[in-house]
Amino acid sequence: MTFLSDQTTKIQNTFSEYPRQFWVVTFGLMFSSAGSSMIWPFQLIYISKVLALPISSAATLISLSSLAGLVASLLGGAIADHFGRKWIMFTAQAANALAYILMSQASTYASFVVPMAILGAAMPFYAVGSDAMMADMIPTKKLSGAYAILRMFNNAGIAIGPAIGGFIVTKSYTTAFYIAAAAMLAFSLLLLTSVRETLKRTDRHVESPIIESLAGFVQVAANTSFMAFVTTIAIGMIAPLMMWTLLAVYMNRYFAIPEYLYSWLPITNALMCVFAQYPVTLFTNRLRTKSAIALGMFVYALGVGSVAIMNNLPGFWFSMVLMSMGELILAPTGSKYVAEIAPQELRGRYMSVYWLTWGLARSLAPMAGGYLHDSIAPVAIWWGGLIIGMLSAFILYLLSRQPIVLPKKA
Repeated sequence: MTFLSDQTTKIQNTFSEYPRQFWVVTFGLMFSSAGSSMIWPFQLIYISKVLALPISSAATLISLSSLAGLVASLLGGAIADHFGRKWIMFTAQAANALAYILMSQASTYASFVVPMAILGAAMPFYAVGSDAMMADMIPTKKLSGAYAILRMFNNAGIAIGPAIGGFIVTKSYTTAFYIAAAAMLAFSLLLLTSVRETLKRTDRHVESPIIESLAGFVQVAANTSFMAFVTTIAIGMIAPLMMWTLLAVYMNRYFAIPEYLYSWLPITNALMCVFAQYPVTLFTNRLRTKSAIALGMFVYALGVGSVAIMNNLPGFWFSMVLMSMGELILAPTGSKYVAEIAPQELRGRYMSVYWLTWGLARSLAPMAGGYLHDSIAPVAIWWGGLIIGMLSAFILYLLSRQPIVLPKKA
């Protein structure tokens, strides 16, 4: 009874530590993630089956989606800093719902282009707005914990989605698309009706978002330490994103592992983020921020490379566990690093450049993996990922030995 009482107290303390709006966004994101994760783990399988294309050709649609995300990342920070965090988050979720409905009806390469582009653009728009909103509401010393909790609830949704989606898609992908769209639409309405804007009116600028964006990015680019960091992250993230993009097809095509069994891998990743993220964050808080990021990239690389020696479901599951540990170390710590060095008036731009990193990697990963698969051998995907990830981890280690550089005030 004492144990239960202690745990209840800890939960109550955690809830009271953060504002109500934080929890509205957090629980809404969990619901939305449950819907979207019914689809995205199986996306490349669906596209390759509908279009009857080789992996490298079908993967170009994933790259196209990610290129749209790059453009969104360039403008997202300025839009969030100019119009506010709430509206960019609402628009992104509503656009996601539309994209899934359009994709359910797509039957040609051309008809996939628009929904894939919308999905690619919406993700960084939402991420930039959400990260900036958290930084507006929550003191810097609590940000790392806040980002960790967001990831925990996001992944709680991801744990639910594939478990349901893996069975639904074997019967009807269309049904899964409509359920996903409904979940995203519900979250967008929650954002519209229950979330207040956190950007202060006195912080809003009168310039157009494009002019403001260019001027802000010039200031961000002048921070050479930060630019070296995000460039290295862009290189390293190709490895785990190749795994997320291609592993389902790899397991299905070469080891006859169906979607409903593959779904246990993203479920495992999500459950680790739910139950292990907070303790891992307590550990990484003891390290220098950039040292923790270098460690996370190293573990990421090991997880991706280990796929090369696996040939059954338990082996692939172990690779996912290892890669997920790298994610637990790197992802919230990266957001924390950006929040630490970004001035408030440029916070959206700094977050935008950081998410541009992920978008660049996401656009390159399918093409890189598809090339390695079609031109060398299927297993070359994973050896290539190991090399890329290790190179990035080594450079991040060298950068971690340099002090964090804060931008000069104008």
